Order: sequence, then structure tokens, then C-alpha cells
Amino acid sequence: MKFWKRIIEGIKNMGKSLFSKDSIGFLVFMYALGIVESYAVLPHWKGAKVYDNLYYELFLDLIVLTFLVALVPQKIRKFPLRATVRGIIYAIAYSLAIVDTFCMVQFGNTISPSMLLLVGETTGNETAEFLGTYVNFDVVFTTELGWVLLVLLVHVLWKCLKTKLEKWIVKAWGSSFVFHFSSYVCRIFPYAYCIFTLGFLAIGWNDTITNKKCMIRHFNCKTVGDVEKDMNLRPMVVMYQPVYRLADAIFTNRLVSLQLDRLKEEAEKVERMTPEQLGIPQGLMESKPSDIILIIGESFNKYHSQLYGYEKKNTPRQVKLAKSGRLVKYSDVMAPWNLTSFVFKHLMTTYTVGDKGDWCDYPLFCQLFRKAGYQVNFLTNQFLPHAKDAIYDFSGGFFINDEILSKVQFDIRNEETHLWDEDLLKDYARLVAPPEGVIDTASVPSLTIFHLMGQHVNYRIRCPKQKMKFFPEDYDRPQNTQKEKRNIAFYDCAVWYNDSVVGAIVDRFKNDDAIIIYFPDHGDEVYGPGSLHHCGRNHTTNITKDIAQQEYEVPMWFYWTKKYGKRHPDIVTSIKNAKNKPFMTDAVSHLLLGLAGIKCKDYRPELDLLSPQYNEKRQRLMQHLVDYDEIVKK
Repeated sequence: MKFWKRIIEGIKNMGKSLFSKDSIGFLVFMYALGIVESYAVLPHWKGAKVYDNLYYELFLDLIVLTFLVALVPQKIRKFPLRATVRGIIYAIAYSLAIVDTFCMVQFGNTISPSMLLLVGETTGNETAEFLGTYVNFDVVFTTELGWVLLVLLVHVLWKCLKTKLEKWIVKAWGSSFVFHFSSYVCRIFPYAYCIFTLGFLAIGWNDTITNKKCMIRHFNCKTVGDVEKDMNLRPMVVMYQPVYRLADAIFTNRLVSLQLDRLKEEAEKVERMTPEQLGIPQGLMESKPSDIILIIGESFNKYHSQLYGYEKKNTPRQVKLAKSGRLVKYSDVMAPWNLTSFVFKHLMTTYTVGDKGDWCDYPLFCQLFRKAGYQVNFLTNQFLPHAKDAIYDFSGGFFINDEILSKVQFDIRNEETHLWDEDLLKDYARLVAPPEGVIDTASVPSLTIFHLMGQHVNYRIRCPKQKMKFFPEDYDRPQNTQKEKRNIAFYDCAVWYNDSVVGAIVDRFKNDDAIIIYFPDHGDEVYGPGSLHHCGRNHTTNITKDIAQQEYEVPMWFYWTKKYGKRHPDIVTSIKNAKNKPFMTDAVSHLLLGLAGIKCKDYRPELDLLSPQYNEKRQRLMQHLVDYDEIVKK
């Protein structure tokens, strides 16, 4: 009997704790903070709205938290333990809400993995400079942050004045009235509280449980790539409060750290080894290799290229170069993924689909070029660290932007991105090319990588307005709406502008001893066959023939200068002979190593498209799962 009496007594004490003024105040203010902060960080674009299940899921989360706090002993040896726990929660909640809102106001994004990574890399001096630049009264008095601070102010005033307020009520209304009224409220409040909670539970239960299952799925990811894939799954996880966003940022950065450590271990091995130990041929530099220029585009649908037979004349410069006989287009090239970050992890290492281990267990091919004596220049219009980077840019660029790995890969790289890809040539002229009027007599060959923004969504802003060439009325497509035809026109304008940028890069090197390779990271659907009302990419593993052709097939071509053609007629012949061979861009590193004459231990000729030993029967798997040739060529 004593046991059950204790149980009953414990339940009564728990009820008293849950319905106490402190518990109710905790629930009310935390709920108000969560709602206000959610509206404060809403983006300013049209149609932006808060999480659909915000009101219900937040209330249910706080009910659970209130219950857990109620389990904490009231005091331990006169130390107010429960009040201290509440105080810690208040401090964390308000701090995160203020930081989250500040980040949205100043950087256009809430707490994110990119932001946390930048904070971790910031020195003391940079922190002081940051605070001096961004933390000022203008930020404090913004509407968004003002609402969050108002909730904090009301909470502080309530804590400080509630005793005085209670005394004033007793004085104004009389102690007898207050006693009877409070007794009445105390009797009905638990029932109203329970009914209200059950109502919220009934309405928001399914969506809340679904989102919590998605969170469990998300936090069980093993790599940052898995995190990125998870963000494309449906139902999609929603980190709807700052505490969840911070947890996600910490979790993602931990995964990044693990892969960075493995990459750095591999990079250290390469750094410690001499060219001879790496298997790099002696006398490579004495043979004066030619310069190699690699242009990596973005979201280029092969079937929207005039070079490949598209109806609109949107790649005239490439077509002209092809007519010169020194541009050879390839007919059967595909990407291993339709996600930029995944493609780049394959491109920048010697890892290929089907190899043992993970991509981060393999050497960075640019480091091998540098060990062989090449100067490596990397000019990107995407992968530079920004506080507002989405998970996709963060995932694709973290190993490129790491200070140590950047130094072992690149001699020169740009410091900022641009609105237009053409400005990368200005970066090249400023950082790499000799001053005007000065002849470059250096004998060191170079590998220069231009990473363009290309046709990346949003298509509308991928071509300057004054260069727009195509318009909705140019398309006789009754199956598409006017809005869809506008998007098609924007995309073709982006292809047109991309052609001008690529042509300008070719012009920059036309008098040099150089070879240029172009291909994009992946394709993009633009209301193509089987998907007449869809643009973008479909991140499903159920890859159809249409998806494979529109999103995984990519254009690819080689262009060589006159000087290069005279010096390397055998390579030119190999390029022409290989134009119809099947190829997957995960093996580009081996193609480049072979082209440069770097026949090191990590180079595999069976993966080199121009090698006589190239394996044309190699299985080409999309997402490491689906055989491209089985789907497209059956």
C-alpha cells in the first residue's frame, strides 16, 4: 500500500508542478517566442510562409519540455534546481532566437551549416572586425529583431513585476474576491489545460510525428552527402526552430569534419611523397607540356544545345568552332549524379563509381598536378564560402574551401563570386595572366579550371537583360503554358549567354599552346519529353529513360589551338577517334592526368577516355545504383 500511496502522491505533485504559475509562464513565453521568431525569419519573397504545422508542433514540443522540467526536483539542499533549469532553457532559447534572427537580417539566412563552419574558422581579430561591422543599433531596431526583443522585454518585466502586480490586484479588487476567483480558476484550469492540449494533440499529431520521424532519419545520416540527399526526400524534414537548426548545423559540420580528416590524411601522404615515389615520370617538365583549360558548366541540357541539333541558334560560337575542325563534340557522355556537390566530389578526386571505400579516401587530382610541376588555377563562380549557402553549395564546396586542402590543390584562386560568369575572365587577367604588354616566358605549364554558374536555376537571372535573345512568342508549343514558355525562353537565353562566356574563354587562349575541355556537372529538365510541365531536377532513385537523358546526359567537347594541334597530332587523333565512346565524367581526373602526361600510381589508363587501354564496357551507374546504358539503350 505504501508503494501505491507514493505513486499517487508523486502523480499529484507532478500535476501541481505542471499547473504551477512557473510552468504555465514557461509554456506561454516559450510559445510566444517560438511563434514570433518564426515570423521574424520569414524570407521577404512573395509567397513565403511559416511552417504549416508550426502552432501545433511547437505547442506539443513545449508540453513535453514542460513535463521534463517538472520531473526535475524542486530543490536539492536548498539549491533551486528546477528554477535554474528553466533559467538555462530561457537563456538558450532567447540567445538562439536573437542570433537566428540576426543572421536572417544581415545575411539572408538562418543558422546553417555554412554559417557555423565560417564561425569555426574565424580568428579573434576577424571576430572583433565582424562585431564592429555588423552589430549596431540599426540591426537592433529592425522590425524582425525588435519583435524578438519585445518578447524578451515583456518576459523580464513580468518576472520583475509579477509580485507587485499581484499585490496591486489584491488591493484593487479585494482579497476576498481575488481568493474566490483564484480558487475558481485553479479548479477549472487543469481541465481547460488538458482539453486544450488534447485538441492540439488531435489536430497536429500526425504532422508532428511525421516531422519527428524525418528528424530521426536526418540525424541518422552517415555523410554530408547523405544529409543533402535527405533534404530532397519527401516528406522533407523541417527544422522549424533555431534549436533544431543549430543541432543540424553541428551535426552536419561533424560529418564534414570526419571527411575532411580523411582527405587531409590522404593529402599529407601525397605531400610527403616525391614525384618519383608517386610514379610521376622524370623529365615531365622538360617536355614542356601544354596548358590545359577545364571549363565546368552548370545544369546544361544537351538537348537544348544548337551544337547537338537543338532548333534554336543558342550556341553559335561553339558551332563556329566545330566548323573550324578544332572542336570535337562527344556524343555519349553522362554524369554520375544530377547534384553538383556529388559530381564535384567525384571530379576533384581520383575516385570513380565502383571503387572501394569513399570518395574522401582518394587523392585530390589537382594536388597530383601540382606535385608534377603544374600551376593549378581555380576560378569558381559558385564554391566560395558564404554565410547564406544552402546545403548543396556547402556540401559541394567544403573540401575545396578548407584552408589546408585549398593550399595543396590550388596555386591561385579567386576570392569572390560574381553576378555574371564573364567576370571570371577578369579574375583570370588580374590573378593569373601577366600584365598587359609583358610577355610570359615562364615554362611552367598550367591547369586552369573555370567553374561557371552556367544555367543554374533561376534561369531568368543567368543572362543579362540586354543580351536576351529568346522570348515566349518564339515557341510554338501548345502543350506548354505561357509561364512555361517563358521559362524555356529564359533557359535558352542562359545557354546563349553561356556560349558567349565559353567563346570568350576560348578566345583568351587561342594563341597559346593549349587544349580546352568543356562539360557541365549535370543536365536539367526544361519541360522535356515525359515531363512536359516540369523544370529542374528529379532527385528520385526511380530513374526513367527521360530523366536519364535530360538530367544525366551532358554535352562535352574538346577544343585545341593551332599550336597545340601542331605539337600533339597524336592526341588530336585520339580525341577524334574517341568522340563516340561511352564515358562518365567521374573519370575526368584520369582523363586529365593522361592528357598531361602524369602517368602516376593513382592514374588508371582503363578510365582514361583517350588511352588505348580505355575500358568502353565499364558500367555507368547513376547515383551508384542505376545502370544508365540499360535504361537508355535497351
